[in-house]
Amino acid sequence: MNITTDPDQEVWHELQRPGSYEWWYFDAEDDSQGISLVLIWFAGFAFSPSYLQHYQDWKDLVRPDVPVPSEYAGFSFQLYEHGREIINFIKDGSQGVFESSPSSIDVRFEQNAFSYDRLRDEYRLMIDFPFPARRKNVTASLVFKPGHRYAFRRHDEKGVANGYQHQWLLSVPKADVHGRITVRDSKGETVRSIPVRGRGYHDHNLGTVPMHEYIAKWYWGRAFSERYDLVYYVIFFRDNGSAPLAVLMLNDSRNGEQIVKDRVSFREENFTRGLFAPFHGRLLSLEQDAVGVEVRHHSVLDSGPFYLRFRSRFSLNVDGSRLDGIRGISEFLDPSALQSRFMRFFVRSRIWREGEESAMYRQYNFFKSRFDWFTKKKF
Repeated sequence: MNITTDPDQEVWHELQRPGSYEWWYFDAEDDSQGISLVLIWFAGFAFSPSYLQHYQDWKDLVRPDVPVPSEYAGFSFQLYEHGREIINFIKDGSQGVFESSPSSIDVRFEQNAFSYDRLRDEYRLMIDFPFPARRKNVTASLVFKPGHRYAFRRHDEKGVANGYQHQWLLSVPKADVHGRITVRDSKGETVRSIPVRGRGYHDHNLGTVPMHEYIAKWYWGRAFSERYDLVYYVIFFRDNGSAPLAVLMLNDSRNGEQIVKDRVSFREENFTRGLFAPFHGRLLSLEQDAVGVEVRHHSVLDSGPFYLRFRSRFSLNVDGSRLDGIRGISEFLDPSALQSRFMRFFVRSRIWREGEESAMYRQYNFFKSRFDWFTKKKF
């Protein structure tokens, strides 16, 4: 398991090993409007049922053709308002829909792209996708301007020696975000135009084997406050001989001091699960030296067989001084569900793969469209 903040690692790594994956994650919140959004570009779509099934069939000698990561790219766009899902678009693409470069920071999936301007030190995101299952078309133009970065590196020699690797690049722990999201109906008429001005986050992950072969579970979260901005990252490995890795990063906005703790003790409590939600802790504690964080998952924004996204409340202790009521975003991932054919069947309800029919996808979006927020409120 590698952790880095080196911006040069943000380029596409052109991974070719079967089951390998890479993704670029952005999120933003506009508290004044109660708007939040998540955007992810995938090369080797780690959660694609089609990719995972191809990999398993190839590994079991059922299929002779190698599952090539570039044939399973992906893009997702989620928009929430006051905790309710407004848009939940995920598309799984084949050869030709993904483009990037190993020498520059720019990624494209169909007409959805982002690039990094080194001179301005900002990321520009341009979004344009049809969503026929919901009879919508979404466009957006967003700029992420980094507020601060960290300088930290942790290299795992054991993982490299075993041929397993997962790398987390914490690129932008906090960014100022501005732009606009426009939603049109099937006739091309504007249903909603949303100006966005808020704060965001950006990171980048990659791995050389399917996640369920290497990772047991994974907690992540970030929060912003007037005094401190924080990011936590906790990962449990399938290899029982490898201890869990927990990292906590703080940025003090008053004096610019940065605190990085990578020998963190971690505790999870108040366990629960749902019918199609993984077993997870609702109360987390992280502590090292004079720094401690308590995370309470307040409400669920998104859920699935292997994934949960929360609005969370944070309490922070630094050198005996306590801050309560900090709000942020957390996630939980249990990749073991990705091994199950049964669970992959339900995951397909969220993902559109062009050229492949999915009754679950049609039914899921039909149900969601009956309660489509945009049909109830027009601007």
